[in-house]
Amino acid sequence: MRKSGENFNIVTKLKKSEPEPVGATLTVEHLTKAIKNSIDKQGMPEEEARAMAQHVMNFFGYSERIIDNVLEPEDRDAFYMLEDAGILMTEREETTLYDGREWRIHYWMFRKERIQELITGRKTAEGGIVGSDNVYDEIPDDIWNRE
Repeated sequence: MRKSGENFNIVTKLKKSEPEPVGATLTVEHLTKAIKNSIDKQGMPEEEARAMAQHVMNFFGYSERIIDNVLEPEDRDAFYMLEDAGILMTEREETTLYDGREWRIHYWMFRKERIQELITGRKTAEGGIVGSDNVYDEIPDDIWNRE
């Protein structure tokens, strides 16, 4: 039963070109576009970005965070790359064991706000511009050649 004042996430898409906002559920399509837009101007091929998105989503499923221990070294390298792009972040939890030793648990989580910025190309909180608005895009390639 719905509580008073509780909202549902209802997404309507007016135009085909409008990206669907990242709401409560992150999809493979969202992550694919964010990965593709985070790499560089030439971008990653669509198939490669989708494969990486599916691979990462397979770890998370419907969870908000995953424990680092489930990752193999190759997977962790991909996660670090996505952390550098601002798509993933880490969190650490510390607890004291019965024998007095400290135990650290590391988790990975999605940065949904950053993913939304990468999808839509909006400005980041730091004031930088995400997406296609880059000052170097308007400079011709031959300007960098020395004669």
